[in-house]
Amino acid sequence: MNFIRRKKLLIEAISASLLAGEEILKVYQSEDFEIQLKSDNTPLTIADQRAHNAIVSVIENLGIPILSEEGEHLNYEERQKWEQCWIVDPLDGTKEFIKRNDEFTVNIALVIKETPVVGVIYVPVYEQLYFADMELGAYRVDKIRDWDKDLDALVQKAHKLPLAQNRNETLIVGSRSHMNEETKQFIENWKQDKKEVKLISKGSSLKLCMIAENGADVYPRFGPIMEWDTAAGHAIVKASGGKVLQYNTNIELKYNKKDLMNPSFICTR
Repeated sequence: MNFIRRKKLLIEAISASLLAGEEILKVYQSEDFEIQLKSDNTPLTIADQRAHNAIVSVIENLGIPILSEEGEHLNYEERQKWEQCWIVDPLDGTKEFIKRNDEFTVNIALVIKETPVVGVIYVPVYEQLYFADMELGAYRVDKIRDWDKDLDALVQKAHKLPLAQNRNETLIVGSRSHMNEETKQFIENWKQDKKEVKLISKGSSLKLCMIAENGADVYPRFGPIMEWDTAAGHAIVKASGGKVLQYNTNIELKYNKKDLMNPSFICTR
């Protein structure tokens, strides 16, 4: 797929993320989230479903299959025929949404041959947009309003990632809701090897965004995390010059696998 085609798809992905963000905020600012539990005991709100519908309404006619957390998951025999697909999490950080701590996102990635090449992450409460293409690079816009589908104009007013930082300490970012013993041990090992280490807790794909923008140095993830949680952030990190590698290997995370759960990984600058 050439750059011109990917730019057009990136424009549509940005539009879809903003529309989903509007639907999420309508629910977030209401009194009742209509919380349910899915089969794996993870929470689901009406906002997840409305965001999914909003995204699908924009991208479903682009000729690329969609793998969404809230959509129908075809069996691998069908999915393995896909050379490209969208991987979507309409509301990443549902637990943070329910806690009302604002740390939730919309994640949309374009994956080609198991590799994320376009990524969009939108933070509805802050109107903050992260977007990337493997040739265009990675960017952050702090207040996106009146989107007119002019990607070149958006790039002109965006911050190119990574941002310049001057710090003496190593910053490790970890999950606000999913800290486990393996992660704690990894952090302790780093503290023994480095002079100064500080831990930051963040929800949703914001951890990957922090690595992409150089707001943190390392994001270790041990424990369950699905492809739609990482695909968009992976694309943004990679376009910013960072890495998302399976733990103790030099192998990148792959997508649209038979098992949609990711292995343990380390994301670094």
